Amino acid sequence: MTSVSPHTSFGILVFSCLAAVAVGSCANGEIGGGGEGGSGGSATGGITGTGGVTATGGIKGTGGVVATGGITGTGGVTATGGIKGTGGIMATGGITGTGGIMATGGSMGGRGGGGSSGRAGSSGSGGATGGTPGGTGGLSGNCTVGAVPGGGTQHCSSNQSGTVGSQQWTVWSSGGGGCLTTYGSSAAFSASWNNSGDFLARVGLAMGSSKTPDQYTDIAADFAEKKSGSGGGYSSIGVYGWSVSPLVEFYVEEDSYNGLGGPYGASKKGTFTIDGEGTYDVYQHQQTNQPSIQGTATFQQFYSVRQGAGSCGHISLSKHFAQWKTFGMTLGKMEEAKILVEAGGGSGSIDFPTASVTAQ
Repeated sequence: MTSVSPHTSFGILVFSCLAAVAVGSCANGEIGGGGEGGSGGSATGGITGTGGVTATGGIKGTGGVVATGGITGTGGVTATGGIKGTGGIMATGGITGTGGIMATGGSMGGRGGGGSSGRAGSSGSGGATGGTPGGTGGLSGNCTVGAVPGGGTQHCSSNQSGTVGSQQWTVWSSGGGGCLTTYGSSAAFSASWNNSGDFLARVGLAMGSSKTPDQYTDIAADFAEKKSGSGGGYSSIGVYGWSVSPLVEFYVEEDSYNGLGGPYGASKKGTFTIDGEGTYDVYQHQQTNQPSIQGTATFQQFYSVRQGAGSCGHISLSKHFAQWKTFGMTLGKMEEAKILVEAGGGSGSIDFPTASVTAQ
């Protein structure tokens, strides 16, 4: 007997049924209307046809959870969030700035209230104009330099102090003098000089010599400046102050008319970086029989000198003081901390639309 395979029998049966459908019969056949195309097993009686789940349900084929859900592919949280890529905080901060590093032209001369020995007098002149408005120094990111208020009161007598709001102003000169201008109670000031000798104008806190830096929670300054003219043989723009017991004159130098660098004859102690503010070189220098807040005296000078000039930003003074201690440079009780411009001659002017120091 010739055997017929199940597949052959199935084919004969389907063919028969299709033929029957053509003439209107086989409505209740075993294959049913769910047939080859798998229409969802909607045939009326077809048990096998109605099963047709694989043919019509196509869960994997049409549901496509993995294919279309694409959580990893389309969500792209890491790819599109780009927090590090677009935040760019440190990129726009431009910590190192554009000012000419160590390009100093200073000559021997008096320096500050204590009259230090001026700059090292190298031949470069880079960065004399310092940072431009908009914060090329990048002290704490994007900062702007606006304008000082209108009006103002000039103070042109040498060795004079007064108050403006919660701050104290001081003007000091060893020569022909210059003027400091205050603006009501605003945390702003201006200064100008013309062949003044050693000229200092500063606004900030008079701290009373009652606490060391470690006894404050935080000492900080905010400044913005726009300068013109020249500063003579040496100059400094930034924060300036004194401590007593021991007597120390200190500078955090952010900008200069002459290029940034350590004072003549100073010893470089090291370098450190404050995140978001800048990288600084640290210097120490001794003054012998020079003017000070306690008369003619011998004392130390501490310097943080910024690598690359900055024209505005935030200065974490407490962090500078803590770094100095790691180099064996310890301040005494704080007498003052003020935003400063110092010029060793020349003819120039400067506006500080922002100039404030805080201590907590």
